Amino acid sequence: MSPADLLRPMTDDDVPRVLELNHRHVELLSPLDAERLSRLRSWASRADVILCDGEVAGFVLVFSPGSAYDSENYRWFSDRYGHAFDYLDRIVVDDAYRRRGLASAVYDVVEEAAADRGRLALEVNIDPPNEPSLAFHRARGFVEVHQLGASGHIVSLMERTGRSNGRESRQND
Repeated sequence: MSPADLLRPMTDDDVPRVLELNHRHVELLSPLDAERLSRLRSWASRADVILCDGEVAGFVLVFSPGSAYDSENYRWFSDRYGHAFDYLDRIVVDDAYRRRGLASAVYDVVEEAAADRGRLALEVNIDPPNEPSLAFHRARGFVEVHQLGASGHIVSLMERTGRSNGRESRQND
């Protein structure tokens, strides 16, 4: 699946679908309304929808260094790594499109883009635990570098350094 067939920039017409997808998974993300999404899109280096069978199957938001993004997690990485990271804020794939390799394909694209900066950074919930996400990220070579939050909402800050894509990582680890 080529990146052009998989991802395209999010448009205003996609906003209702993106908000619906975010709402369905809000317990693993954070609440999002149209105004906040508009602000995130303006700060993001990548605000794409994920396509499958001609439909919007999900979305991804990535922030590069120097963004005005106000996330505590993003700021932690920014304070430590300066310009040596890209931050994957959220990726959502609709349940109807799971188990088709979409998330892995998106990660391949995003990791490749982040390789020039040295690392892709992100967070995964550990309290409450998001075990499928933790397993997915560990299998791709992500490692925990810090934890943030308070009881009931603690996240693992994770990074993957150096290599250019997930397939390469899995073969070499």
